[in-house]
Amino acid sequence: MSQSLDRALTLVGELATGPKTLDELSGVIDVHKSTAMRLLRTLESHRFVQREGVHHYRLGTALFDLANRALEERDVRRSAENALRDLNARTGYTVHLASYEDGEVIYIDKYDSTHPMRMYSRIGRRAPLHCTAVAKVLLSDLPEPRRREVARSIDYVPLTANTITTPDAYLAELDRVRAAGYAVDNAEHEDFIHCVAAPVRGARGEVVAAVSMSVPKVLLDYDGLLGHLPDLLATARAASVECGWSPRD
Repeated sequence: MSQSLDRALTLVGELATGPKTLDELSGVIDVHKSTAMRLLRTLESHRFVQREGVHHYRLGTALFDLANRALEERDVRRSAENALRDLNARTGYTVHLASYEDGEVIYIDKYDSTHPMRMYSRIGRRAPLHCTAVAKVLLSDLPEPRRREVARSIDYVPLTANTITTPDAYLAELDRVRAAGYAVDNAEHEDFIHCVAAPVRGARGEVVAAVSMSVPKVLLDYDGLLGHLPDLLATARAASVECGWSPRD
């Protein structure tokens, strides 16, 4: 690495801790103030550094632009792959990854069950908003006005005896999901399958996807399904870390 580049990156790293004076910054890289000034002017011209007053500097807007671009370009499917694959290998049950896009919940990845009975879901298929665990997780993270708007727009087709059929009941369910940190589909979509889902979070703590485990009831009863909840939550946590989320959040 060139000496000038190394010094410039050191200055940027130092400014990440807060605004600094020219004297402080020149001391960090152990150069004369005129040398530090030249580096800072170059960084300032590219918006990596912003001057405050006469001799104070802080991080510039270009860094925030780059950070946002990097976050937007992260492929949640690729980032979550190892965690989901491991969950599927440990349990043998179907594992899905879903995202909320343009008002729809879409399955973006799937790991098939190793048991004889399998689900016929597929990547790219839409998940019903009112009766799937992944949709509940994703919609529960929306701002309250948007949650209410979406809840009122749903056509509550009763697919099983357990399907939620009113906006008020659905909003109450989303409140429970938000508080609990996971969602269930207790034979609400298909009467012979139940499912549990958890959020995958991004760097800002926002829910970027939902991971779920789906099991035919003949293979595992409802209590048995919830018995896998700690493993599912650990999987969601590991996937979240890979997507840029910090456990400190």
